[in-house]
Amino acid sequence: MFSRKFRQKFNFVFPTRRQAWRWLLPILLVFLFLSTLLWLPWQTQRMEANERQEQLIADTLWVEQTIRFQLARDEETLHLIAADITAGDTPEQRVRDRIMALMRNNHELSRIAQFDADGDLVISTDDTPASLSDLPPESLAAAEDARNARSPHYSHPAPPRNMSSPMLLDYHVPLFKGDEYIGDLVASYSLSSILSEMVPWWFAQDNEIAIVDQDDVVLDRRAAGGPGRGVYTHHRPLELDGITLSLRTNSVKGEPKLLPSLLVGSVIALSLGLLWSLYALWRDINRRLAAEGALRQQVAFRTAMENSLMTGLRARDLNGRITYVNPAFCEMVGIPAEKLVGKSPPMPYWAPEAMNEYQQRFSQVLAGRVTPQFETVFQRSNGERFPVLIFESPLVDDTGKQTGWMGSILDISDRKQVEDLNRRQQEKLQASARLATMGEIASTLAHELNQPLAAISSYTTGALNMIDSHASKPGSLDLEILKPALEKAGIQAQRAGHIIRSVHTFVKRREPSREPITVPELIDSVIPLIELQAHQFFVAINTRIDSNLPSVLADRVMLEQVLLNLTRNAIEAMHDVDPARRILRIVAERDAAQPQNVVISVIDNGYGISSEVAERLFSPFFSTKAEGMGMGLNICRTAVEFHGGTLTHAGNPDGGTIFRFSLPGLGDTFVPSAPDSAIINGN
Repeated sequence: MFSRKFRQKFNFVFPTRRQAWRWLLPILLVFLFLSTLLWLPWQTQRMEANERQEQLIADTLWVEQTIRFQLARDEETLHLIAADITAGDTPEQRVRDRIMALMRNNHELSRIAQFDADGDLVISTDDTPASLSDLPPESLAAAEDARNARSPHYSHPAPPRNMSSPMLLDYHVPLFKGDEYIGDLVASYSLSSILSEMVPWWFAQDNEIAIVDQDDVVLDRRAAGGPGRGVYTHHRPLELDGITLSLRTNSVKGEPKLLPSLLVGSVIALSLGLLWSLYALWRDINRRLAAEGALRQQVAFRTAMENSLMTGLRARDLNGRITYVNPAFCEMVGIPAEKLVGKSPPMPYWAPEAMNEYQQRFSQVLAGRVTPQFETVFQRSNGERFPVLIFESPLVDDTGKQTGWMGSILDISDRKQVEDLNRRQQEKLQASARLATMGEIASTLAHELNQPLAAISSYTTGALNMIDSHASKPGSLDLEILKPALEKAGIQAQRAGHIIRSVHTFVKRREPSREPITVPELIDSVIPLIELQAHQFFVAINTRIDSNLPSVLADRVMLEQVLLNLTRNAIEAMHDVDPARRILRIVAERDAAQPQNVVISVIDNGYGISSEVAERLFSPFFSTKAEGMGMGLNICRTAVEFHGGTLTHAGNPDGGTIFRFSLPGLGDTFVPSAPDSAIINGN
């Protein structure tokens, strides 16, 4: 019984397998036949396509070599012409004839021009440009490079100024006579002429050929046979001195036909119909497997990316509960992820001293508002505080609904240390600059010694010459003649001594010395030093001093320093204005509100003072100059206030700034307070 049942089962299974082979074998044969039908046309197509591509590459190489060879011939001729020009023994008419002959024989050249060292036109085959500066900026840059390298350079193709075409390629040959630059020889090529003159007609009939730059921007093209189809293309670099262009060819021929006849197409269509049933069975499975594989890859990629980040990532839901942290954030705060995920405020990495700030920001999260970027302080598990920079943004799901907030946290401890180091270095630089200021002021004042010393030398030399001339005639020398010269020499000696005493008084530690001085004396004593600074910037000085001004009780050196600082700022403020407007005015007059006081104004026509700068103008260490210390105006105001006056500024209606400081007249009673030590000590 068992054997019979077994045979029955075997007979049942065996026919089933035979039936399977019966329908599977025809499918395999059809698949083989279909593969052969597909492979043969495909192979023929590929061979034909490869032949066309190889032919295109060979033809493009030939065209590139033709263009390069012709340009090299032109370069050689231009070098010979440049050599004749620099030699100086060739008449200008002969040079002009050679240039015209080169233009006639080479139609790709648009123009040839010679410029002198000043950029003026010497020889040109047309009436443009009138000078070297009329060339496009790209051509001027190539001329500068050629002059610096002392070798020819091509410019980047560009149209003439104020025009959109034609695209010109300038070849600059610098002219040097020994080490002296004497001009430029510029040959301009039209890209369209290069393509029309140097590309054979048969090649242009089958291909669209274009010249492109390094950014693949088409500068010019020739398409005699129509636009290319993009099937067979080739790029060939066109290396030129100074630039690199490319020759891009695009064949007008299309892809070879894969299906040469309707019969083959019909057979393939029938075979595809037979295989469609099998394709329908495994299509869904294949899609499912592909989707699962893509999902696994995305999950693995995201995990690897998040684990490799140095930036901490923290996700929170709309209630402020942490839903995700990456390893970088856990390492940053020293707390494992399992102790953070699901945690609600207060967080274990919040510093106790900043708890109010954290609670306020948490309230904003609950209200649906967060600050996109802010700095705060976090606490590590060991109690160490460290500064962080947080970027917060909404967390949106695939339906566009916000599910929480995503934060990126950066540890900025190193950046803070660098900022502190830079600040300390800046303070050291400012201290060094303050020490150097004393030497600069002393050096400027010392220049004034040259004039009185020269005058003393002149007067004494004249007196000695007069004595020598009368030495042979006893009794003939009139001493009254020597008296004016000796008196003038004495005055100049006193002036030199005054300058030396002023410098010495300025640099030494001393108590302020107040004495009656007149305003004209004060201004006259400092005018020579102002003129030294004004002469450097070509600034004219205009002074107006009212008559009958009261004297003031003041420290002369301190007021001279105030005038020097204010006039120096005014002179430097007019550095970039028109030379005709560089006028420095110094006006001394009575105060309209308090006639017993004197007001001295320093007026410039410079760039003025903005409202933002005006708010911090007198702040210590604030300066608008890159090399300034920011102490000048602060010292000036302290010095004026020491004398009982005020220092103000206002805008000049004609453009610029007016600085005014008032001084009490000698008749006023004013008790000075202790001045700033920086002013007393000349610091």
